[in-house]
Amino acid sequence: MKTALRALLVFCLTTPALAAESPVGFKTTTLPDAQTSRPLEMVVWYPAAATTAKPQLIADNGVFIGALAVTDAPPAAGEHPLVVLSHGYGGNWGKQVWLASALAHKGYIVAAVNHPGTTTKDRSPQAAAQLWKRPADLSRAIDAILAQPKQFGAVAKNRIAAVGHSLGGWTVLEIAGARFDPDLFTQACNAHPKLGGCIGYHEMNPAGTPEGKAQLAADLSDKRVTAIVSLDLGLAPGFTDASLAALPVPALVIAGGVPTEDMDPNLESAALVKRLPKASTQYVEIGDATHFTFMSICKPGGMELIEESSPGDGMICRDGEGARPRAEIQQQVVGLMTAFLQQSFSH
Repeated sequence: MKTALRALLVFCLTTPALAAESPVGFKTTTLPDAQTSRPLEMVVWYPAAATTAKPQLIADNGVFIGALAVTDAPPAAGEHPLVVLSHGYGGNWGKQVWLASALAHKGYIVAAVNHPGTTTKDRSPQAAAQLWKRPADLSRAIDAILAQPKQFGAVAKNRIAAVGHSLGGWTVLEIAGARFDPDLFTQACNAHPKLGGCIGYHEMNPAGTPEGKAQLAADLSDKRVTAIVSLDLGLAPGFTDASLAALPVPALVIAGGVPTEDMDPNLESAALVKRLPKASTQYVEIGDATHFTFMSICKPGGMELIEESSPGDGMICRDGEGARPRAEIQQQVVGLMTAFLQQSFSH
């Protein structure tokens, strides 16, 4: 009951406040892909020009609190930094609306995609196995935003960042230049088979063919990305030492500090940071955050609704024991991220 009342209080406090701020626009589109039959659902949050249109709640449902935006609003004048956002395994763009909305209110254009095969409603085994296409999905989003300044706003030169949660964290490391060794990761999973990344990787089986293994180990970087942020990433043990040591862009690595059997920062985020360049890497471990704290805030009764349809999955509504409200932790994350990006873009 305390958790439910706390969530309700957070909802009442945050929703009117967002409405009073400068307007944020929202557009949803599908990026066609005739060559590989991989159409990509993309949503964009962006600073909007003054409008009389009323904001509406986006990605709000019986379980999760959404965020306010004005659909199809005209973009604000001037240039803005761009953030492309990658969700986790089995997630979708809606799970990080709290982050996309907050960044847009702070002047960022934010493009989030649904990666085929690894989303809530698209679990195609064939698409999921093409793990190497996740970074390319973000590159396609960058292409689309740069090509349509009148739709989403103009992007500031050399100010493009990639942000990802969980498997999305792996995705943004790849787009920054990290290289993945399937054999190295298999060795790590033999030692720690209960890691969530190992379980998900086994389900996707991206290195199940020689072609897939080669694609997965290839250079998947996009030189337009000038900074990255990972939120409690997975699959970190598979990155090669050499590629991490030479990562050419600044990285902010944020981890949930509540260890679980399937997500231990000492085997993922904290271990990754030890292999990244010290001068350009920042690491923050949030002691009362779990892996799911970086997802949307659950409404009162949301956990029960999840349990009804998918027993055991209600844990995504839980944070650490005695944790601050999820909204407060997320405000901390936004503050860390915007300070890091401002610093990175100024160099």
